[in-house]
Amino acid sequence: ASSFARMFVQVCLYFYCKCLWRCLKFVVRKLTGQCELQRICYNTKPGAARTMKIEASLKGSKSKRLQTSVNVHPDAIEKTIDDIMELKRINPDVNPQLGVSLQACLLQIVGYRNLIAEVEKLRREPYDSENPQHEEMLLKLWKCLKPNSPLKARISKQWCEIGFQGDDPKTDFRGMGLLGLYNLVYFAEWDTEVAQQVLTDSLHPKYSQLSKAEWEKKKFDKAIGYSFAIVGINITDLAYNLLVSGALKTHFYNVAPEAPMLTHFQQTFCYLMHEFHKFWIDEDPLDIMEFNRVREKFYKRILRQLQNPEMALCPHFAASESLINM
Repeated sequence: ASSFARMFVQVCLYFYCKCLWRCLKFVVRKLTGQCELQRICYNTKPGAARTMKIEASLKGSKSKRLQTSVNVHPDAIEKTIDDIMELKRINPDVNPQLGVSLQACLLQIVGYRNLIAEVEKLRREPYDSENPQHEEMLLKLWKCLKPNSPLKARISKQWCEIGFQGDDPKTDFRGMGLLGLYNLVYFAEWDTEVAQQVLTDSLHPKYSQLSKAEWEKKKFDKAIGYSFAIVGINITDLAYNLLVSGALKTHFYNVAPEAPMLTHFQQTFCYLMHEFHKFWIDEDPLDIMEFNRVREKFYKRILRQLQNPEMALCPHFAASESLINM
């Protein structure tokens, strides 16, 4: 009986707040002469803060046309804006900037949804050693990371040198499919110097940031290395979870002026790899068995950063300079 009473009270409060909110919106519109979308666009600067408010407003609207506007095809966005202006009785000639602002927000919202679909498709596609394109990408990864060490054979223990578990990397991609390979190749190809340094540090982390004398002074006598490629696939999983949970909206809405693309996701992966490497060194784990603890702590730190609507994960490497300058 008590649980039923609590549920009844919660339902009543929900409908009361919902009705109260709609009444408040009606009063504000009458007082300001502006609908909620106008107030958001005029009073919130471009970026995640504005786009997320627009997204919430559209999804929470009582109008089905507004609710579905966040799911339209990119080619239908202009017509959707016209429909919104007509539904809200807004004269586009009097409010020309509103249409431009709404279009930018919808491009980001729809683009984020499409990016999830594209990333999910790559994640679900398994690595196929019979596919020449897959094999070419795998060999490119080796050449970028180890340009001065030719691969002696396709099946080789050499793969362990860049952090795979066995002599055939194809088995290591099962969890993230082609997405893991795409990210690793992007990192190695477009941020080659950083990727090679991270690889070197992962193999010999003792002296990556401190001299041998400093390490001996601190009495660090353990190796805290990790498998570069395996960690890359794991960080791909971390980036994937941030994406599908919506946590990366803050970052993408702040750095992508229109629709976020796969390149934005891959640049974010590069940033996460770089930051995780520094985080791993700073955490000073006892051994690789602490990986899950360190990864979870790192994941929570990134989540906290992304809760700030002003946040943009600003990478400090070449591949992301174009984003920083936007």
